[in-house]
Amino acid sequence: MPREISYTVTQEYDGEKVAHFLRVHCGFSARIIRSIKFTPDGMKLNGIKTRTVDRLKTGDIVTVFLPDSGDAPTPIKADIKIIYEDDDILVINKSPFMAMHPTHNHQGDTLANAVASHLAERGINSSFRSVGRLDKGTSGVVVCALNSLSACRLSGNIKKEYMALVQGDLSGSGSIDVPIYRPDPMKTLRACSYEKGTESALTHWTAEENFDGATLIRLNLETGRTHQIRVHMAYSGHPLAGDDMYGGFMTEIGHHLLHCRSCRLTHPVTNEEMIFEAPLWDDFKKAVEKVKKTHQAE
Repeated sequence: MPREISYTVTQEYDGEKVAHFLRVHCGFSARIIRSIKFTPDGMKLNGIKTRTVDRLKTGDIVTVFLPDSGDAPTPIKADIKIIYEDDDILVINKSPFMAMHPTHNHQGDTLANAVASHLAERGINSSFRSVGRLDKGTSGVVVCALNSLSACRLSGNIKKEYMALVQGDLSGSGSIDVPIYRPDPMKTLRACSYEKGTESALTHWTAEENFDGATLIRLNLETGRTHQIRVHMAYSGHPLAGDDMYGGFMTEIGHHLLHCRSCRLTHPVTNEEMIFEAPLWDDFKKAVEKVKKTHQAE
């Protein structure tokens, strides 16, 4: 969405050019600076239009106007669980039954449509910028950038932690470092192979609770490959509950039990360190209770 942000020039940037201040202090990419350079009133210095080559003094106020770019998805109202919202980011606990983006199979029932509807209620017509994505079937924290600066600064800079219920008995912790590839370019299915793998992938897991035949685990990723957790756990002999694509158990659930429990980020404008947490959805909690009861009965 359109955003106007003001920054105060600190002493260390006294005498520096506007462009240098925006790049180094404010975290603007060269592409965004080029964009606002040709936007009417895109950059102002103490309330007056300025250029990227103009020099700054300590205490100056640099104001930047970020216009919105791109087309907003069709706004279609749907229930979304908002964890946090301000002028720069929107954080949501995504349902496992909701796809991220409109596709041939999903028209109007996606998170993008729901976010567009939510923003439209605030009078905002904005493109959908999710920082990373969660597959349909995966629930939990999704961070949406509400302007180009937020998208730029957050990309690759969000640390996520996942929860999964997997088949088999695990204890302690471990890592899976096996490349991933796509056996059939016409299908989304992935596989692991040291010989054929084209994408390096590293997954760390820690056992949280063991139920004799199923284990609740915590996961952190060094890379963010498509289906990484699902294919890595299946490769290790511990597929996710409900995952019929990769041989999981409890397929009656209807989707794989993978949840992004939390994320850590630095706010793109205030630079505040922030942590967001998303509670498990009911079907995940019910599945855990089911395996607990089975374990206790044995």
